[in-house]
Amino acid sequence: MVSERSLEVLRVIVEDYVASREPVGSKAIVERHSFGVSAATIRNDMAQLEEEELIAAPHTSSGRVPTDKGYRVFVDQLTELRPLSAGQRQAIEVFLGEAVDLDDVLARTVRLLSTFTSQVALAQYPSFGSARVRHIEVVALGPTRLMTVLITDTGRVDQRLLDVAAPLDDNAVAELRERLNTELGGLGLADAAAKLPTLTAAFPRERAELIASIAASIGEQVAANRQDRLVVAGSANLARTERDFSGSIYPVLEALEEQVTMLKLFGEMQIEVDEVRTSIGREHESSGLSETSLVATGYTASGGGLAHLGVLGPTRMDYSSNMAAVRAVARYLTRLLGEDDRG
Repeated sequence: MVSERSLEVLRVIVEDYVASREPVGSKAIVERHSFGVSAATIRNDMAQLEEEELIAAPHTSSGRVPTDKGYRVFVDQLTELRPLSAGQRQAIEVFLGEAVDLDDVLARTVRLLSTFTSQVALAQYPSFGSARVRHIEVVALGPTRLMTVLITDTGRVDQRLLDVAAPLDDNAVAELRERLNTELGGLGLADAAAKLPTLTAAFPRERAELIASIAASIGEQVAANRQDRLVVAGSANLARTERDFSGSIYPVLEALEEQVTMLKLFGEMQIEVDEVRTSIGREHESSGLSETSLVATGYTASGGGLAHLGVLGPTRMDYSSNMAAVRAVARYLTRLLGEDDRG
């Protein structure tokens, strides 16, 4: 059983090690912190922590560093998160408020979160399984080139270029646009995908080939919107903390690039909106990311389901600040996407 003072010693070991990356000894604790006891007493507390496998001694130092288990106890004992500064809060509102659509919002979100935390930031697109077709736009870019634009009620905008065999005039394009919206507008993406193969029946026979091409293009757009995807920023931060990894950082970079591992890890954390959770080191060893920690929360968008937002970095990270930043950005993101119909 770890005493209250030993837990406090663990806290300062974690904070000092995160700040300095140097193993922490009893003499340094006595000098830097007001415990009111001798270095020998602190050594006894550290021995207790080591026995509980909350701290460990690196081979090259007489000091101690936190273990994954120690970080977990530290995070679970956090009573308050370090608040964001007024400048940071203003930066969230200004920078995200200038976004023009959902893609831009999420790109700005991860850039901002990566800057705040000096970690890799990840944002999952809202679940589009419940999204509906708000509008389909068909734009003529030339006599035989079209652009199809799919806009969902979650604010997602997807564009595709399409070359057609026969020239189309403006009236034909306008008719196409109107008929497509009549047939597909308001449908859920799953229903829209099911209806696309029969779309040619709603148009004159002489346009069957053209409509089939457009239906295929829109089908690709619908499929893309129903897939789970991540936006990532700040991967270069891993290189800056490479000393925190005993091996190579390439497995981490590969997991970020493939996305499947990260999406699975988000799902396993069972996160709710406004709930910040952490997965630390060996807690997600099966993912191949045993030297990293993930701090994550959930957010929602109008018409969309729960999506995830978080930061990934080495286990030696500033958990309090990172958790506060993730929570603050996610709260603003939920408010922004709930207030706006971004199209």
